[in-house]
Amino acid sequence: MRKSTVVLLLCIVFSILTTKAQEHTYVSITTAYGTAIVKLYNETPNHRNNFITYTKKGYFDKTLFHRVIKNFVIQGGDPDSFFLAPQPGYYTFGDKRLAPEFNDSIFHKRGILGMGRDDNKEQASFFTQLYLVQGKTYTDAQLDQIEQKYRAGKKFPAYQREHYKTIGGLPHLDGHYMVIGEVVKGMEMVDAISDLKTDQNDIPLEKVWMKVKVLKKKAVKKLLVTS
Repeated sequence: MRKSTVVLLLCIVFSILTTKAQEHTYVSITTAYGTAIVKLYNETPNHRNNFITYTKKGYFDKTLFHRVIKNFVIQGGDPDSFFLAPQPGYYTFGDKRLAPEFNDSIFHKRGILGMGRDDNKEQASFFTQLYLVQGKTYTDAQLDQIEQKYRAGKKFPAYQREHYKTIGGLPHLDGHYMVIGEVVKGMEMVDAISDLKTDQNDIPLEKVWMKVKVLKKKAVKKLLVTS
C-alpha cells in the first residue's frame, strides 16, 4: 500500500472518530461556584431537545438552584416549583409533561443531569426542573435492598453495581426519574453548592443563580482535547 494511501486512510479514520466524539451536544452550567460541563445523551432525544430549546431561549439564566441536599442532589430550573414562588414573566406548563425515555444503560451515577417531576403515575418529567447528582456510595447489602424495594427484584448490571459501590450515585432513582446527561468536567461546582447551608425546606440561605449555554463545536473540540 502506498504511503499516500495510508495517510489518506488515517485522515479518514481520524475524521470519523472526531465526528463521533462531537455527535453529542455539550452545555455549560455556570454559577458563582464555578462551571460544570455536561454532555447530553442522545439516548433520550426528546428530553435532550427540550433542554437544548430552553437553554437557547435563555430560560435557565433566570432561575436558581432552589433545593440543595448534601449527598443527594442540587436542584433548580423551575421557578414555579414548591420551593420557589412563581414570578412574573415566567412560562408555566400547567399539566404538560415530557413522557419518560428510560434506558437501562443509563443510570444515576455521580454527576448525572436529570429532570425533576411530581408524583404523576406516568413518571413524566417537568419541562425545566433539573438536578445534578452528588450522591453517595452504597454497600452490596444496601443495593440488594434497593433492588427489592425500587426495582421489583431486578438486578443491577455488574458495572453499575460496582460504580455505585466505589464512585457513588443515587441507585433508587433508576427507572423512576429521567437521566439526560452527565458532568464531564467541573463536579467541584456541584460539591461546593452541596455544602451550602439550607433552611428546613432544603432551600439555600443564599441565592444560587445559574447560566446555561450550549457549547459550540469549536469549544467542544477544545474541551475534548484538554479533558
